[in-house]
Amino acid sequence: MSKVTLATAIFTLALSSQTLAAGDPAKGEAMYNRCSSCHAIIKDGEVLVKGGITGPNLYGVVGRVAGSEKDYRYGSERLPVGMFTDDMIRAGEEGLIWTEENIAAYSKDPIGFIKEYLDDETARPNMSVKLRKGAEDIAAYLATFSSE
Repeated sequence: MSKVTLATAIFTLALSSQTLAAGDPAKGEAMYNRCSSCHAIIKDGEVLVKGGITGPNLYGVVGRVAGSEKDYRYGSERLPVGMFTDDMIRAGEEGLIWTEENIAAYSKDPIGFIKEYLDDETARPNMSVKLRKGAEDIAAYLATFSSE
């Protein structure tokens, strides 16, 4: 096998694995009910997808700085001190921008994700629900609600 053929084969495999890793927005829409108990998707006051208010609005979440949803009170602003933390705001201040990839990783293990991102074993986000499957699909679905 020539070097060019080998390089082409490796490139094709790499693209295939990236395609497999990407989520399916249609599947994500079907699974979004797992998120809607806490999160709504609202654009300029118009409810696009009904949901709860205990979590931040997920409209435009892809590309948003973590902990910066303007209409959501994070951490100690929301509930009695100690019940929730401001670690999501701190993650945003330290540069966490939501992408499909890190939304999927966060959704699989929110506490572990924030502890690792902040390199702080005591860090804790408001969300503790873990998605066992479908996180990539839900992230792809959320990406369809872009603020751009």
